[in-house]
Amino acid sequence: MHKTQIDLSPTVREEMIELLNQQLADTSDLYSHTKQAHWNVKGPQFIALHKLFDELAEELEGYVDDIAERAVEMGGIAMGTNRMSAANSRLKEYPADIADGIAHVKALVDRYAAVAKTTREAIDEADKAGDKDTADLFTEISRGLDKWLWFLEAHVQA
Repeated sequence: MHKTQIDLSPTVREEMIELLNQQLADTSDLYSHTKQAHWNVKGPQFIALHKLFDELAEELEGYVDDIAERAVEMGGIAMGTNRMSAANSRLKEYPADIADGIAHVKALVDRYAAVAKTTREAIDEADKAGDKDTADLFTEISRGLDKWLWFLEAHVQA
């Protein structure tokens, strides 16, 4: 770890860096899944979904940046390359063989729900460790993920 005057113990900072890098992998991977849907969506809702998926990806890009920067602030190294993310992500692989808009929405619903769940778990972990700032970062991301999950689910609910 790099030296910092952040007043959290080295043990807590190490734990948070590991937690942040795990969420970085998952969130980066979710970004790539969202772009995959954006690039490959087809069907009657093409333009609306194409634009929605791009907006989702843009939001995720901000989350990725915030998570990575927090890991570095804590004295760590952000493990954020595509290869690092793919190797460490807990998301299941995105299906390459879908084009239908609703099939993409359903695939993204599952993945957004998974990352939202682990983000809420990360809030609790950071809070338990006494790192209120990291918990707050994850709380902000959690609210955003839930909002976007709602947008996606609205396409498949009756």
